[in-house]
Formats: sequence, structure tokens, C-alpha cells
Amino acid sequence: MNDDKAQLRTLAIALLVSLVLWNLPFGGLLLYPFKLLATWLHELSHGVAMIAMGAGFDHMLIYRDTSGLAYPASSTSGFGVAVIAAAGYMGTPLWGAMLLVLTPTARTARWALLGLALLLAITVVLVIDNRFGQWAMTATAAVFALAGLVLPARWRVATAHFVAAQACINALLDIRVLLRPQQIIDGQIAGASDAHTMALATFHTTDHWAVWTWAIVWLVWSLVVLYAGMRVASKRAELSESPVAAI
Repeated sequence: MNDDKAQLRTLAIALLVSLVLWNLPFGGLLLYPFKLLATWLHELSHGVAMIAMGAGFDHMLIYRDTSGLAYPASSTSGFGVAVIAAAGYMGTPLWGAMLLVLTPTARTARWALLGLALLLAITVVLVIDNRFGQWAMTATAAVFALAGLVLPARWRVATAHFVAAQACINALLDIRVLLRPQQIIDGQIAGASDAHTMALATFHTTDHWAVWTWAIVWLVWSLVVLYAGMRVASKRAELSESPVAAI
């Protein structure tokens, strides 16, 4: 099998293993660190939107139960509220798809893992504001840095693709929470979800139909982004001269 096909097989295996593990009795425990990573990506996406909308990004919290919160430095309204509310569920699959697209070779996988580790470390220093979140994301950053530096070429690519697959799949799984009558943050019943906020900002109501409309829109978005990311990654793999041999 040539390197092109090996690259595509690595991507397919990463997605398949992710889906299988989520449906095994102890699969969720094994994937717990990746669920925390998906929470970080979700809250980071909110933060990026807050900055883009002029509200500023004050801090984020990541909890043991894999829930999280992001806080702006100042308030915004109207269009800004809608953009920030949508950013979490729309941004997470984009991060995963981007990681798929950027890692067709072992060299790019190394830089992607090191870049992810650096971004995690920066957020630990600047915006993560609870002890669990700081420790968990510091450990995650260290693992990614180590993986980027010491893993053999093929395993480096596989790791990058598995992380990307987890980001995309977690984005899909997290949307199910929006269909529940109550949202739980750090073990406590919370107020409005992102879909509630979005429904209020766009439809001026939080009736079930409005909330579910946005949950379904974000679900479709995640599927489209995952599919597009896989297609682009596959094309890049086919065009790469030596996808996993480069160091």
C-alpha cells in the first residue's frame, strides 16, 4: 500500500475507533481527556467570537464533568450576542476539520500538535480561571508537545487525526445536550443554553421549536464541516508525495 492510501486509512481508522469507543461501556472513560479538550475548544470558540464582537474575552472555566463557561470582558447585544452564542457549537467542528486538513504529513502533524500544545499553554496562563481547568489543560498541553516531539511519523499523523476526529465527534454529541429540558454546569442546574440564547436573540422566544431549530442547524453544520474536512484532507493526502515519511 502506498503512502497516499496509508494516510487515508489512518484517517478512516481514527474516525472508526472514535465512534466505536463512544459506544463501549468504558469507552467514555478512555475518551474523557478528549471530551475535556472539546470543552476547551468550545469555550475558546466563544472567546474568539467575544473578541471579534468587541466584547473582549475575560476568562473561561472548565469543570470535571466536562462542562464549561466562557465570560466576556464587557457586554454586547443583538448581532453580537447571536454570534457569540453560535460560536461554541459551530467553532468546535471547525477546529477538528482544520486539524484534519493541516495534517496530511508527519511534518505538519508535528507542527499542529506543537501548535495546539502552545495554544493550550497560553490559555492556561491568560484565560483559564479555575484550578481543575488549569491542571487538566496543562497536562493536555504536555502530552501533545511530547507526542509532537517523540512519536514516530506514522503514529504522529494517527494521533493528530484521532484528536481531530474527537473534536468533530464531540461537537456532534454535545449538541444532544441542547435538546434536554435542563442544562447542567459543574453539577448544578444552569440557566439558558447557547441554543436558548440564540433562539431569544433571533426568534425572540425560547419555545422548544426555536431552541430545537438552532440545535438542528448546528447539528447539520457539524456534519457538513466534518464531511468537508474529510474530503479536503483526503484530497491533500492524495496530492502529497510522501504523507507520513517526512520528518
